[in-house]
Amino acid sequence: MKLDRFIRVAIAIAVGLVFIIAIGALLFISESALNVWDRLKAGPPALLYGYVGVMLLLVVLACWLIWRLVVRRKIDMARAPVAAPLSRQDIERRIQAAEAAGVDVSEAQAELKGLAARQSGGMIHLCFFGEISTGKSSLIKALVPEADVQIDVVGGSTDDVRHYSWRGDAGDQILLTDVPGIGGVGGELSSIATDEAKRSHVVLFVCDSDLTRPEIRSIEALLEFDKPIVLVLNKADRFTSEEQASLMQKLLERIDEVGGELQRDHVVAVTAGGETDMIERYADGSEETVRRNRPADIGVLVVAINRLLSGDAAPLDERREKAVFQLAAARLAEAEAEYRVQRSEQIIRSATRRAVVGALAAISPGTDILVQGYIGTTMTQQLCKLYGAAPRDLDIEEFLSMSQSRVGRALPLSLAVAGNGLKAFPGLGTVAGGVVHAVAYGLIFDALGRSLVLTLSRDGELVPEVAAREFEDGISEHLEAGVRRIAKVALERKDG
Repeated sequence: MKLDRFIRVAIAIAVGLVFIIAIGALLFISESALNVWDRLKAGPPALLYGYVGVMLLLVVLACWLIWRLVVRRKIDMARAPVAAPLSRQDIERRIQAAEAAGVDVSEAQAELKGLAARQSGGMIHLCFFGEISTGKSSLIKALVPEADVQIDVVGGSTDDVRHYSWRGDAGDQILLTDVPGIGGVGGELSSIATDEAKRSHVVLFVCDSDLTRPEIRSIEALLEFDKPIVLVLNKADRFTSEEQASLMQKLLERIDEVGGELQRDHVVAVTAGGETDMIERYADGSEETVRRNRPADIGVLVVAINRLLSGDAAPLDERREKAVFQLAAARLAEAEAEYRVQRSEQIIRSATRRAVVGALAAISPGTDILVQGYIGTTMTQQLCKLYGAAPRDLDIEEFLSMSQSRVGRALPLSLAVAGNGLKAFPGLGTVAGGVVHAVAYGLIFDALGRSLVLTLSRDGELVPEVAAREFEDGISEHLEAGVRRIAKVALERKDG
């Protein structure tokens, strides 16, 4: 109790002294300011205005320095969301900036070049899209009987993108595109089909019954790109007129549920024709499976296509352009993500090597800590810039400080892992403690960088508490993953 009273009295005395000092400083500053002001007023006006101007400049400079230190700054990087409306100038500017930074932009450029080639041809691009075995290829065969369309009764016969030429009633040259069915063999087929659909003017979405969940997800993706859709119910001869009407109404409701707007005449019921297996029963009771031709009934589809293309083609071109620009932006985003992964690996490995060298070259206790602090700050700044984050200097300092507190708990583990890792090199003999120490430091920096990359790639900004916790949670995994590589670096540096 006496000790507690003594502490409270000491705090009270300290507060009193601070108050007295603050009052004295305020009085001194006030007196000095008034004296200066009186002298300036008595002097020439030029001196007064010059003095005030210099003071304002110093205030602005101080505010700017405080802002640079405290406020988070945004880096002007081409990181617009993929779904945002883009113009040709927008995407070309983003591609140029990414290419200047060293990103591989070939796939994004290929999308723009492909668009230019289609535009120069002047053809309307219709894409037949849907699940396997819904009859997309059969519909194209019915529209273009002379075309060599591959049709397999097993289903899923289209494993690449194929184009067929067709003319509408107005004489328009139309390109019919057959794409792999969604749900086919291999995950890439769906992406190939979806990308080709985005490059088209109109998507003819073919189904043969109520929409499945994969079909609904595909329609949602197409609607996000503002893609005009004609919903084609194929194999309609399997249903009665009443069943067809009920099913078509349900299809309209499905589109409405996912936020799409589809006119009634953009849902058509057709029969692609082709061959079908039928069972014939004879008078003697025997049965035989025979193959019969089914007549095609696609008149309503032809009418829907011609009606859709009878108006001004400019809106269709604009919507197709917007979809391709977004597709190019998606390609660019993928390339940027890959570039960040590769570049972050280079930054982390460089910092790790410098940390190892710094630990090996330490000439006195504590010297390596000074070196490692500089390396950690530089690595953090480079990784943040790479991922488009611009943290305050205080954030970087706080992150490194919080991580340092966790390093103390992880250091025994790091030293143990480093020692075990060095044993994996034959003929090494007894390992000097300095090498183990250097490997441990390298492991810590490697874990720090990789944890920071995980946070930046997920959140897009440096939040010290989150990044430090990520470092603590994943340090054991990162230590085990990098020990042999970093031990090799340390031994090479030591031998050198």
